[in-house]
Amino acid sequence: LGQNDYARRRSLEGNTRMFRKVNAVYFSPTGNSKKTAITMAEAIGEEVETIDVTVMPSYAEFGEDDFVVFAAPVYAGRIPNVAKERFEKFRGSNTPCIIIATYGNREFDDALLEMADMFSGRGFVIKGAAGLIGRHTYGEIQVDRPNEEDLVQCRTFAAQAVANDKAWPEFEIPGNRPYRDGMTKGSHHPTVNESCIKCGLCVRACPVGAIDEDCETVSDLCISCFRCIRNCPVGAKEIITEAYLKFAADFTEKLKERKENKFFL
Repeated sequence: LGQNDYARRRSLEGNTRMFRKVNAVYFSPTGNSKKTAITMAEAIGEEVETIDVTVMPSYAEFGEDDFVVFAAPVYAGRIPNVAKERFEKFRGSNTPCIIIATYGNREFDDALLEMADMFSGRGFVIKGAAGLIGRHTYGEIQVDRPNEEDLVQCRTFAAQAVANDKAWPEFEIPGNRPYRDGMTKGSHHPTVNESCIKCGLCVRACPVGAIDEDCETVSDLCISCFRCIRNCPVGAKEIITEAYLKFAADFTEKLKERKENKFFL
């Protein structure tokens, strides 16, 4: 769909409800969840408030006249523990929302169901759910996604979710209970090379405080999100161990076939 088609669809579907506030709340170490959450939120309302819990916890209460888009990445088939801990601080009061799990072309497994259970138990009414493809943290997997085609799909879905008369659990969200075992800590830990200028960006931006004042990774804390690698302005953060490089190459080959986004209403 092009932008004109998208605008016409919103009109045809009667998406005329005005919300007091549209919010995009996301845990997004490498930007996939942020991009999709903001895209959907902007499709719902002209003024969007963003709440980034990637580095710092936040707290907010929402009412019936608010709309919230929650987004997080999938780690080993679950949302990261740190994301869950930060999302648990938010409360709704019959507040409509969309939940998004972004994943790197493997599967989202139990992550969406886990989010649905969590937010429905905190006063939110789930109007739609999405498992969205984004660049994988490891290897060279779907490196150009989410692309514009993906974002157009997000905009159309957001409009449909707002107009949706149903709310979960009236529609099915894939997953299993009990949830599969998630990731307790990362397996691949970035190092710092001689290019480091000690700017401290990686220290300040690490979601779990796993980088010390010398820009070295504290492996016991690291969740292997690779935020530091993606954001370093001089390319000083890297992971070049033989074990990781082999794993990344094998993983890239395994997940080379494109998958499509999945939407649930």
